[in-house]
Amino acid sequence: MKIGNLDLGNQPVLLAPMEDVTNPPFRLLCKQYGADLMYTEFISSDALIRSVNRTMKKLTILEDERPVAIQIYGKDIDAMVGAAKIVEQANPEFIDINFGCPVRKVATKGAGAGMLQNIPLMLKITEEVVKAVNIPVTAKTRLGWDDDSKIIVDLAEQLQDTGIQALTVHGRTRCQMYTGQADWDLIGKVKNNPRMRIPIIGNGDITNPIIAKEAFDKYGVDAIMIGRAAVGKPWIFRDVKHYLKTGELLAPATVAQQVEMLKQQIDAAIDWIDEKRGILHMRRHMAGMFKGLYNFKSTRIEMLRSGSYDELMLILDRISSDWGENISED
Repeated sequence: MKIGNLDLGNQPVLLAPMEDVTNPPFRLLCKQYGADLMYTEFISSDALIRSVNRTMKKLTILEDERPVAIQIYGKDIDAMVGAAKIVEQANPEFIDINFGCPVRKVATKGAGAGMLQNIPLMLKITEEVVKAVNIPVTAKTRLGWDDDSKIIVDLAEQLQDTGIQALTVHGRTRCQMYTGQADWDLIGKVKNNPRMRIPIIGNGDITNPIIAKEAFDKYGVDAIMIGRAAVGKPWIFRDVKHYLKTGELLAPATVAQQVEMLKQQIDAAIDWIDEKRGILHMRRHMAGMFKGLYNFKSTRIEMLRSGSYDELMLILDRISSDWGENISED
């Protein structure tokens, strides 16, 4: 699959953009485990053109994590064009426009998935961003606003006509948020529409290697994107890539192995931010780990409440000692 001059090879597996998750340390870890392309957290165009410090930091790309796409969102044409020009100076492989974020504070203000209620503005923003920069532009969206407006097949053609060079489709409507099942049949209809010429990336409910292979084999997408399933389990990219290549499932990681991977991620998060905020950031990742272990509830609470690095390391060492050879649930 190619986006502009970027060749991602056959059946690439991509890390989805996730707010407060896909910062450089996490992206680098996913890269080490085999992710073929990283996306930044989504970036507000309004904040970017105002040079808000926290937002500007999201433009940071580490050379070892490339290729990286920077994702922006907004509802104002001038702000989106201005933000795209700023993003271009950060030298990502391409710019991705977020038309899929369903959270209330974004969508109800007309940005993200809110654009699904204003298609003419969505298309105009995309067209102007494409014209404003000299690097590829892609887009990510959903099936539609709700069950009565699943417009993605026609919308994909319209977005293609603006000049984007790839489209990611999350197989849910905005109203579904992250509930229910992703509709991969509709993603497949987008991909198999004979009028589509650009790569189609499928997103939604890719939680294990078997589902990943089905996405390619049954629906024909050019790439798949993994999001929530990578939180607390960045090695999912290694497992998926191995299965796609060999047809064999890797043995699941033991708790002791997961602890060592988690320590690596905690160290990177603290180096990137600081001890207090790095640990707070990691709580989301830790919450998704060590599921199904017998008599683990009190230890989980202790782990998630820990506020210092030394204390957290002691807890993790105890987890490794007491449950190390166990296999936790995905």
